[in-house]
Amino acid sequence: MLVHNHLIPELDVQKLIAEIKKKKELRALSDDFVKDKLFQFLQSEPKITHLFAQKCNPKSAEYRQTVKHLRAQLRRIHGVFRITDEVQQRRAYFAELLKADSEKTKTEMLTKILQTHASTRERMPFYAKLYASIFHHTGNPETILDLGCGINPFSFSFMQLKNMKYFACDVNIEEVELVDDYFKYLHKRNKHFSGKAEILDTLHWVKLRQLVKAEICFLFKMTDVLDQGKGHQRSEEVIKNVPAKFVIVSFPTKTMSGRPMNFPRRTWIELMAKRLGYQYKTLEFLGEIFYLIDKRS
Repeated sequence: MLVHNHLIPELDVQKLIAEIKKKKELRALSDDFVKDKLFQFLQSEPKITHLFAQKCNPKSAEYRQTVKHLRAQLRRIHGVFRITDEVQQRRAYFAELLKADSEKTKTEMLTKILQTHASTRERMPFYAKLYASIFHHTGNPETILDLGCGINPFSFSFMQLKNMKYFACDVNIEEVELVDDYFKYLHKRNKHFSGKAEILDTLHWVKLRQLVKAEICFLFKMTDVLDQGKGHQRSEEVIKNVPAKFVIVSFPTKTMSGRPMNFPRRTWIELMAKRLGYQYKTLEFLGEIFYLIDKRS
């Protein structure tokens, strides 16, 4: 890894990444994603970079500082608090889905999978109405992109679509693998459906431009992750660069304690849309507001 003209041996970088990921709640993150965050940290710490280029000593204060900082950052900005039991439970439900003979059992297993994650669990009462409202404005899409997807693709049945392509991206290896397995399952049941889930950091704007063109891109509860409390430039770049006609951005309307926010609307995204010449509509549901941004101009 080359940072500030200092070369840190790749073997040392891999050992550092492995040390950061020793915490079980971080193990599902891809090495490339952690490496990107490590590179960003070292760019801001030339003294530590210089020391690591000379000798990457696991017992040094700088080494421990780096590990501590990266772990805290990964937990904070990406909400990576995946409980091992929940991951195993999700896999068990999916195995039951694959074996299910009746549509009733299949629906029950999909419901149980969606209930293992807070965001999808909260959307369960209005998923069908949400997608119906979105497609009323956009038309039925042939291709959907889902950035920072988590397990949201398991809500596909609520979309009432058949002939389409679904591309989902996240940085959580376990969730991406499970979603990809689900897409294979859907394709076996319906040859007109195709889907692919892959590891991708949404902040890689160049890679975003290379994604398949789509009618719709979901960006559900992702802007805080992207911006990290440093303005909204990163979210704006993602919205501009993703190759989709419509971008659906969502935000929670409740505080962490569960209380309704005094000002649930996001003025910054409304101003951004007007400045860029995009049209937008808002869809409000219990606990979440969705901005349907029309980039066709």
